[in-house]
Amino acid sequence: MNAVKRLEDFDDPTFDPFVADEAMFGGCLDPYPKLAELRRKGPVHPLNYRVYMGEPPDITSSDVEHFTVVGYDEVADCLKDPDTYSNKAYLRNIGISFGRSVSTMDAPEHPRYRRLFQKAFLPNVVSKWGESVVDPVVDSLMNRFVHRGHADLVQEFTFHYPFQIVYKQLALPPDEVAIFHKLAMAQILVSVDIAHGTEASRKLGVYFKAVVDERRRNPGDDLISVLAQAEVEGERLPEDVLISFLRQLVNAGGDTTYRGTSVLLTGLLNNPDQFEAVRNDRSLIPLAIEEALRWEGPVLIQTRMATRDTTLGGVKIPAGAFLDVAAGAANRDPAKFTEPDQFNIFRKSQYRHFAFAFGPHICIGQHLARIEMTRALNAILDRMPNLRLDPERPAPEIRGIMMRVPKHIFVRFG
Repeated sequence: MNAVKRLEDFDDPTFDPFVADEAMFGGCLDPYPKLAELRRKGPVHPLNYRVYMGEPPDITSSDVEHFTVVGYDEVADCLKDPDTYSNKAYLRNIGISFGRSVSTMDAPEHPRYRRLFQKAFLPNVVSKWGESVVDPVVDSLMNRFVHRGHADLVQEFTFHYPFQIVYKQLALPPDEVAIFHKLAMAQILVSVDIAHGTEASRKLGVYFKAVVDERRRNPGDDLISVLAQAEVEGERLPEDVLISFLRQLVNAGGDTTYRGTSVLLTGLLNNPDQFEAVRNDRSLIPLAIEEALRWEGPVLIQTRMATRDTTLGGVKIPAGAFLDVAAGAANRDPAKFTEPDQFNIFRKSQYRHFAFAFGPHICIGQHLARIEMTRALNAILDRMPNLRLDPERPAPEIRGIMMRVPKHIFVRFG
């Protein structure tokens, strides 16, 4: 890596993309009553979700007619039918940042490249990363505060560990981790801040091209080397598709897992009886993770574009319209989930949640996310006895209308 061009910071190095999170995703404490109000009136509505929630529209799609989908069955229909509800909606926003991303593709292009990327994230592959990649990162972060008896589990732990795991998988220089994190997170600001979003995308693109070239000359066992050598139907993976995937990986693999883990801890710590049950019986951890994902999935809204005139939930939708597909509303549909607003790890449900989407575009990294959340929770249970919310500090508040997370989880232990 010594021969590779170093990663450039923002032209204005004082720019902080992390404080722009609220501008992008909103500061709403509880969007679910307004979603429930919509759902009572019908499963589909001719309105822009961001505007309905009191936020400015996405500047990349403000000129397009929007419909908001809140019914469980209608959300499922959108996600499983890419012929009618296309992912090309994302060309206008994340397509600007990430480039030729598999998230912006439909068949036949999408499955062709997805199969290749997915091989790197199959359960039998990512399970091996638990001890070799996940545990060292978790331990190094926890070693900084476990001796204190108090901590902010978001700012000192969950915000960092999924990102550092991805960074470690890519085998990038440790001294550039802070700049990399800034640029990676800034890419998603393109919907509200095109200038900084595209600057981050450009600089990461230049950097990743240099890294890919180097790994092709001198491959290792890291994820970039593996993908740089990969082929699709006898041809090497196109460079623009590979670089797009690498740009997106930190957001898809780091940001969402940080949010999911923070929500999981919030749900458990706010329900001490359930937390104690998990502490005493670790076999309940998978149930706790799935309930956290249903209750407050990290991505509340997914986007699709109607490819033709159609009807959904009794509402006519014209070709070209955007659908704000409220997976978070579907995950709390009382027709499918009893007492849906309650966090309950003992919930008995025959219905799936849509936290990782559904259908052809279901999250490639879902297995890794579950492993990361499992190992993080196990480490917390092992190393932080008598963990509870700090009664002298503010309680955690999950906020946002698009991607939700608490900014702080103040705890005491020991």
